[in-house]
Amino acid sequence: MSITRADIETRLALLELPDGGTLMSRDMVRALTITGSEVRFVIEAPSPEMARMMEPLRAAAERAALTLPGVSHASVALTAHAAPAAPSLKVGGHPKGGNSSIRPEGVASILAVASGKGGVGKSTVASNLAVALARKGRRVGLLDADIHGPSQPRMMGVSARPVSVDGQSMEPLVAHGVSMMSIGLMLDPASAVVWRGPMLMGALQQMMTQVTWGTLDVLIVDLPPGTGDVQLTLCQRARPDGAIVVSTPQDVALLDARKALDMFRTLETPVLGLIENMSVFHCPDCGHEAHIFGHGGVRDEAERLGLPLLAALPIDLETRLAGDAGVPVAGGGGVMAKAYGALAQRLIGEGVA
Repeated sequence: MSITRADIETRLALLELPDGGTLMSRDMVRALTITGSEVRFVIEAPSPEMARMMEPLRAAAERAALTLPGVSHASVALTAHAAPAAPSLKVGGHPKGGNSSIRPEGVASILAVASGKGGVGKSTVASNLAVALARKGRRVGLLDADIHGPSQPRMMGVSARPVSVDGQSMEPLVAHGVSMMSIGLMLDPASAVVWRGPMLMGALQQMMTQVTWGTLDVLIVDLPPGTGDVQLTLCQRARPDGAIVVSTPQDVALLDARKALDMFRTLETPVLGLIENMSVFHCPDCGHEAHIFGHGGVRDEAERLGLPLLAALPIDLETRLAGDAGVPVAGGGGVMAKAYGALAQRLIGEGVA
C-alpha cells in the first residue's frame, strides 16, 4: 500500500497544540517527503522558546506517522523561525580590534571543519556532525563561515532572517536542536558575495562576536575551501580547539587537503583527524560496491601523518535527499545516522565536544 501526503496530513491534523489548533491548522508542517516506506518532515515552531516546549509533540508526530500502514521509518525534526525582519546590523565591514580574541564567551570548544577543495562534502559533514552531537545531548552551535558559498541554511532547513533587537547583536536560529548562523541568512540568496578579504574577515568577526551564542559545549565552524583570509582569522583570533579535514579519496582532492593540513600546522591549530567522504558507493539494486573516487587514499594519508581516520563515509542517496530537504540525515535512524552518531560519540569521548 503506497503512502500519500494526504494520509500523513490526516494523522497530523489530530495532534493539538497546548495553546489551540493542530499542526495542520496552524500550518507548522514543512518539507514533507516520502521515500518508499520512509517519511520525513519538519515542524516549524513560531519561536525558539515554543520549540523548546514542543519536543513531546514532535515525538507524538513521529509516532503518528509510524502508525500508518507501509511506514517503516519516520524522521521528524523541530525548527524555529523568528518573525521575518531585516537585520539592522550592517554585515561585511572591515575587522576591528587588531589581533584581539573573537572567541565567543560561553563556548567551551570550537571545532573547525575544513577541506582544501570544494565539492568534497565538507558542509554536509559539518551539519550532520552538529545534529549528531545535539542528539547526544550537547549544546551545539553551527557557524557557516563559507561566506562566498553558504549552504547551511538549505541543509538545516532555515530561511528566516536573523533578528537584531538592539542593533548590536543577532539571535541565532534554532534548527534540529542546533543554534546556527550563516551569512546566507542575511543576503539575497540569488546574489553573489563579491567581497575582498577585509570584508570576509569582518563578517566572520561579526558572526563570532555579535551573535548571542549563549552557553555552548561546542561551536562547529564550517570553513570555506582553501587556505585564505577566513581560515587565518579564525585560527589566529578564535584559537579553535581542533580541526577536522574532510576529503574524498582521489589524488586531486588529497593534494589540496594536504595544504589545509599544513595550514593548520603553521597556525598551531590541533588537527583531530581526517574524514574520508564518498568513500564507497553501494548499489541499492544489486548491492555492488563501487569506489567511484578511489578508496583508502585518506586512510593512507592519515597513517602517513600519524593522524586518526575519524570516519569513512559512503556516497549515499539518503544523505543527498535529506540535505536538499533541510532535514540532515544524522537526525534519522538509518545507517548514516548511526555513522554520524559514532563520530559524535568519539569526539565527546576525546573531550573536544
